[in-house]
Amino acid sequence: MAVTDGTVVWVGQDGPGRALHPDAEVLDLDGAFVTPGFVDAHVHATNAGLHLAGVDLARVRDAGELLAAVRGAATPGEVLIAHGWDETQWTAPRLPSRAELDEAAAGAPVYLSRVDVHSALVSSALVDLAPGIRDLPGWSDDGPVTREAHCAALTASRAALTPAHRRRVQETFLREAAARGIVSVHENAAPGISSEDDLRGLLDLAATQALPEVVGYWGARGQDAVDTARGLGARGLAGDLLVDGSLGSRTAALHAPYADADTTGNRYLDADEIADHIALCTDAGLQAGFHVIGDAGVAEAVEGFRRAEKQVGRRALVGAKHRLEHVEMIAAQQADVLAGYNVAASMQPLFDGNWGGREGMYAARLGADRAAGLNPFAALAAAGVPLAFGSDAPVTPLAPWDSVRAAVHHRTLGSGISPRAAFNAHTRGGHRAAGVQDGVTGALVPGAPAHYAIWEPVDLVVAAPDSRVQRWSTDPRAQIPGLPPLDPDAPLPTCLRTVRAGEVIHSRD
Repeated sequence: MAVTDGTVVWVGQDGPGRALHPDAEVLDLDGAFVTPGFVDAHVHATNAGLHLAGVDLARVRDAGELLAAVRGAATPGEVLIAHGWDETQWTAPRLPSRAELDEAAAGAPVYLSRVDVHSALVSSALVDLAPGIRDLPGWSDDGPVTREAHCAALTASRAALTPAHRRRVQETFLREAAARGIVSVHENAAPGISSEDDLRGLLDLAATQALPEVVGYWGARGQDAVDTARGLGARGLAGDLLVDGSLGSRTAALHAPYADADTTGNRYLDADEIADHIALCTDAGLQAGFHVIGDAGVAEAVEGFRRAEKQVGRRALVGAKHRLEHVEMIAAQQADVLAGYNVAASMQPLFDGNWGGREGMYAARLGADRAAGLNPFAALAAAGVPLAFGSDAPVTPLAPWDSVRAAVHHRTLGSGISPRAAFNAHTRGGHRAAGVQDGVTGALVPGAPAHYAIWEPVDLVVAAPDSRVQRWSTDPRAQIPGLPPLDPDAPLPTCLRTVRAGEVIHSRD
């Protein structure tokens, strides 16, 4: 492969390549292999950077261990932000009280987000930084805060960060992404979970240093939000604009109650509000999008697209290339509707890897039968819905090969997709979901931006396509590029170098 000025200009056999480019600087890979760079289509950079640089609560297994982690990390007068506790994985599900948290933190403000980032444990000092929080929906005198109270707590915790601290953790996150072979991330910012300054600083950081590209989304509604998005340079008013919440926190909107609680979750937007937002974004030339997980939430979003068509017309709606985040509980007929509107599904395969199966968190929340229908990658792909994979970091880690493997080995038989389809969803699919429609970005072909990663040598395989859809040949003469083995126990590749538009953004040496 030959690259000039950040663009792939030639791909072919070694001998002719050297003859055509006699003065080129040559990098001999010595058996290493090259792939297009990954795209992570859903991240929260500051939250994930704080997680990478701070306390990892995913490792605690009961309330005592959580309190010990806080006791060891809290500094008087400084906010402690940590992430990842998941009581469904604990040996005992009891959560610590606020008084216990106050004692462990020695009076410091503490914000500890659950693994799904839709609820949090907070200390009294943190509550004091969020005036009026006690009067908001989702407030708890002693347990985790959810809904609007959670948003207020999160906002207060972020406001306590200094600009220098925020920039430092954002850079930590982006460098970790580059080290994982990721060339682009989609930042899902929104009021209540981040801030305009947070998104502006992240976009500036990526534009001025050798780091992965950041595609910014601002999850807000209304004409003022359009002006804000344009001022920030955001790609759209999309991302974590909430239609509902999460399954782990029992806030995803369901038609029937949760199996382990007498609630159907929360819905924050109705079909008319969704339609008006889609129409506004379509007219403004911005991507619209929503966070939506539960079946009642998905139904509302799909109906919103139907109503938006009546406002802007089908041609404009299809051409706007809108998107949805997560869409975990979606029926086949709904997938057909979204495919007809060219709506991309930004999904996270490690959600199923971590919480799927008959014994996982999904089954505990929904019952095994309902849980088996979650994250139906195969059905969405068969309907023609464009797939874009990501991590929702810090909810799941930056681990694109793990994500590809999880999409292949779905915990529900028949819901997984082929290795090649999963890899494409994590590379060119991410660019497409961001509105890039040049037909080459995300591939290594002449004319494409030189976004690629170099990986330690492994024996590549050309996995057989789905038996129902013959899209490629496994005959070596077909020259179909191989992929690393993705068997559940197979070691996954290690990134040696990541290149964005011809510029090295990570090199292990």
